[in-house]
Amino acid sequence: MTAASRGAIAFANVRLVDPASGYDGPGGLIVAEGVIADVVKGDKGLGSLARDVEVIDGRGCALLPGLVDIRVKTGEPGAETKETLKSAALAAAAGGVTSMVVQPDTNPVIDEPSVVDFILRRARDIELVKVYPAGAATKGAHGERMAEIGLMAEAGCLYVSDADRPIVDSKVLRRVLSYAKAFGVLVAHRPADPWLSTGAAASEGEFASRMGLPSVPAVAEKIMLERDLALAELTGARLLVDQLTTAEAIESFRRARAKGLPVTATTSINHLSFNEIDIGDYRTFCKLDPPLRSEDDRQAVIEAVASGLIEIVVSAHAPAPAEDKRLPYDEAAPGAVGLQTLLPALLTFHHEGRIPLIDLIRTVTSAPADLLGLPQGRLAKGAPADLVLADLAAPLLIDADKLVSKSKNSPFDGRRLQGKVLRTLVDGRTVYSG
Repeated sequence: MTAASRGAIAFANVRLVDPASGYDGPGGLIVAEGVIADVVKGDKGLGSLARDVEVIDGRGCALLPGLVDIRVKTGEPGAETKETLKSAALAAAAGGVTSMVVQPDTNPVIDEPSVVDFILRRARDIELVKVYPAGAATKGAHGERMAEIGLMAEAGCLYVSDADRPIVDSKVLRRVLSYAKAFGVLVAHRPADPWLSTGAAASEGEFASRMGLPSVPAVAEKIMLERDLALAELTGARLLVDQLTTAEAIESFRRARAKGLPVTATTSINHLSFNEIDIGDYRTFCKLDPPLRSEDDRQAVIEAVASGLIEIVVSAHAPAPAEDKRLPYDEAAPGAVGLQTLLPALLTFHHEGRIPLIDLIRTVTSAPADLLGLPQGRLAKGAPADLVLADLAAPLLIDADKLVSKSKNSPFDGRRLQGKVLRTLVDGRTVYSG
């Protein structure tokens, strides 16, 4: 095997983890001209290489496909004090996220092709990770009039969603699903009954009562999900359930999958990692939307990921500056940054023996890439050279103040994790080296 292209990189003595092919074992990989030029599985070595190839001895570290995070919020355009596209891209690179889909609830809302084009042009100018926009399903994300779904898809948005705002009017959502199906566009929707959830700061139960927090019952997620699944069945459209977090809703989703409906679900790394007790003494970094749930719900989410029912894990990156978090708990802004902590937090379930490594990595690589029709997320000859070299066992103490994100609102602040990103490549370019 040879690699003669100038600027080529060879990774030797690594543990290749490639969910797309099902391989997890020793090997090596060569990058040339922005793509994966060759993959060697086993202990055969890389053979002879051209002199101008940079050889990286992985020393047993893992080489993964770059992570694909399909739910990321930034503040650009309109609220750059929270996060810019560049600061989010820097955080993504430091966390091994090589592709991210930004949410449409910016100012202006991403609800027409010109704003889609703005995001894509800004991403090209930044030249770090790959940034894709999600378009709003309705104008202004107000849930009233359908947005230009076909034109936005043509301009480059990967799916449509109103982000955190449920589309309450069932007739509107039906129209969105029907129209999106005609263009082959995926629709993402957050299942939350607004009549039950508006103003809530926590999940209903003994903990919220003791803390005196306005709360939402877990059934609010199930109620809206049942409606969404019924409309997906009626229209035949592809539906992405945006963040399943409760045991009851998971059972509803399980039944829909058993019926063969074209539905996929995500959950956030936060709802895998924390429960309502982590709120502690009104810790606003743990105020999220949807809110943290009971431990029973968290365990149900873990089991759903382990079984493959929930196929995709997202960071749900939602930056909020200090002035929006340093408020009474029920007044503080919801959300947490998560791009930089997604991988080490996910690896917790590997280290604990709860979920096999290859299945965990699938949820943030090939599964989201396949859902959105992207060529990345795999270690295969000819695929984009979006790669992460990581020491899976390296100890990591999360210090929110040292995170790359412009905002520092991380619920993982002070938590000890394992897994350190050593190098991140996008199209063969090194965008992070730690």
